[in-house]
Amino acid sequence: MNLTPGKLWGMRRMADAKGIFKMTAVDQRPPIKGPIAQALDVAEAPWDEVARFKRLLIETLQPGSTALLLDPHFAIPHAIDVMSPEKGLVVTLEDSVFEETPGGRLSDSIDDWSVNKIKRMGGDAVKVLAWYRPDATPEVCRAQQDYVKRVGAACARFDIPFLFELLVYPLASDADQTRDYVEMQGKNTDHVLASVAEFAKPDYGVDVFKLESPVAAAAADGSAGVQDAFDEMGRLAGRPWVMLSAGAGQAEFRRILEHAFRAGASGFLAGRAIWLDAFRAYPDWEAIRQGLSGGAVAYLDEIGALADAQATPWNAHPVFGGEAGFRPADASFRHQYAEM
Repeated sequence: MNLTPGKLWGMRRMADAKGIFKMTAVDQRPPIKGPIAQALDVAEAPWDEVARFKRLLIETLQPGSTALLLDPHFAIPHAIDVMSPEKGLVVTLEDSVFEETPGGRLSDSIDDWSVNKIKRMGGDAVKVLAWYRPDATPEVCRAQQDYVKRVGAACARFDIPFLFELLVYPLASDADQTRDYVEMQGKNTDHVLASVAEFAKPDYGVDVFKLESPVAAAAADGSAGVQDAFDEMGRLAGRPWVMLSAGAGQAEFRRILEHAFRAGASGFLAGRAIWLDAFRAYPDWEAIRQGLSGGAVAYLDEIGALADAQATPWNAHPVFGGEAGFRPADASFRHQYAEM
């Protein structure tokens, strides 16, 4: 696997000098908007309140992060000015509002945003989340696959890393229906692994996977069978990958990371496991700030130290033969840049 100049530069920007990803997610929308609306007893969370929390997250959590994941709706317009230029900037492209059909969920991009726009604004990587179930209807699976292919092709054209997030979810026929951004109850390991195998195909152009635990967070107990599932997921990914927290508690997520690092993960891209405890104090802003600067920062430092000790540097991943490859520009590559 060789990297073009823009992709190589973006990968380096997201990681530390040793090649470890310690990235904090600030792009959540429903998991932040929902509790704020509930606390204020309103139908829709006020934009200012959501944006204020995201700005506070950036201010307090960026020192322990190698990169931050921001969204175009709130974090970028309200808080890009407080983000350190020393940190990598990952921008989310998918809309948090998805279409729920009888055959499964359909993802789409945020209106008026594109890979090109993220590149032009100075983003170091494009992140897309796609809900996926390999047992959804063929039409839904094909639509999700086509969407990811379009994003991957655009990332290749504009020479920016594609960080792809996968989440399984309940179909209409499943129990415990929810539209929330939480770990699916009764998650099937085979569904997670089959999804990773599909999107690891070269057609999709994924540079880094952001993956959920292949087993329920509560089941990540250190047993050999659980580790086998993580090992298989890492093998199927076939490129650098990081763990997402999916709302897991701090102790659960630490155990998940231990499994993931043994399986070759290169770090994490997590949000709620880091900051949710502090956010529960809303609307007490002073209590939130204290919780973030105290417990959240301490936990971020803890899992960052764990990553330093156990994670595999992205540029030492076997896909690079132990060293990230760089492809010098040929005539076609120079022509590609001329058309941007």
